[in-house]
Amino acid sequence: LASAIACAGDGSGAPFSIVSADEVERMIERPGVVVVDANPHDVFLKGHVPGARWWRAAPLARLLPEDKDRPLVFYCASPQ
Repeated sequence: LASAIACAGDGSGAPFSIVSADEVERMIERPGVVVVDANPHDVFLKGHVPGARWWRAAPLARLLPEDKDRPLVFYCASPQ
């Protein structure tokens, strides 16, 4: 996982930010974080961040939480 885009308030007012793999590791340990894998399906099947949702498994709107305040992480690089 080289980098990811996280959609979470960081106090800067920006709707999202690019975060490091280390930050993603810290984020996914917290309850309520939604992780979406944007890799092709074969890459997702070979290995993905634990608990990640594959972005084409359903319309994106159904993958996202109802609670719009929950942090989101989207990534598209092999997590290995």
